[in-house]
Amino acid sequence: MTDPVLYERDDDGIATITLNRPDTRNAISDHDMIEALLDRLEEADRDIDVRVVILTGAGPAFSSGGNLKTMSGPGGLADELPAQTRRNYRYGIQRIPLAMEALEVPVIAAVNGPAIGAGCDLTLMCDLRICSHNARFAESFVKVGIIPGDGGAWLLPRIVGFSKACEMALTGDPVDAEEALACGLVSRVVTSDDLMAEARNLARRIAVNPPHVVRMTKRLLREAGQVSLPTLLEISAAKQALGHATADHKEAISSMLEKRKPTFTGR
Repeated sequence: MTDPVLYERDDDGIATITLNRPDTRNAISDHDMIEALLDRLEEADRDIDVRVVILTGAGPAFSSGGNLKTMSGPGGLADELPAQTRRNYRYGIQRIPLAMEALEVPVIAAVNGPAIGAGCDLTLMCDLRICSHNARFAESFVKVGIIPGDGGAWLLPRIVGFSKACEMALTGDPVDAEEALACGLVSRVVTSDDLMAEARNLARRIAVNPPHVVRMTKRLLREAGQVSLPTLLEISAAKQALGHATADHKEAISSMLEKRKPTFTGR
């Protein structure tokens, strides 16, 4: 079998992670897909030379979410015993949002086609989302008689607001690319041919900045939604102390004063 997840890193420090099961429309609920995705995310986060990650799907779909053919079969998420189903979720697909939340490196979702159910939620776990005109997003769990089991009920309202999240989750109806742009689900819609080029351009604009500060800024933005202002200011002061101590900070100031392009080394 082909690798369920492909990984590539270029000289600019941009890692591309590709869901590689086009035969299942890149369903992410199977054990091997979950493990491979978690491994690749950890690899990117651990490598300080990786400055940005692009997450996309092989073939015409980004991800169909749960694999309906295997979810209720042997080794699937659903078990005859509800307590075991709960464990299967906790030690299976629910590890993905926890891993994504813990990442320091920024992740751009390049949504090349339909992102359905858990596939939609996977885009929500990313820090930035751009999509092609072929993209569709659906919080469609209700259509198959289940709830968002992988964090979608936490993620979606924070991105599109409570009312729009209710509309998407309670109807299960798909949202096309233009509506996704209008409600803030994505920040940009481009042609299919331009999607990866635009994703890499956005990634390069991030990657040219000091890598430690980029990672700290990403973590700070994540923390900002969880803590009080005094707590956030305390975290900010601590991270700022780290930023001021880096050689990259000194290089940034020097390059501005000398009117030249900076070179950041991650030191």
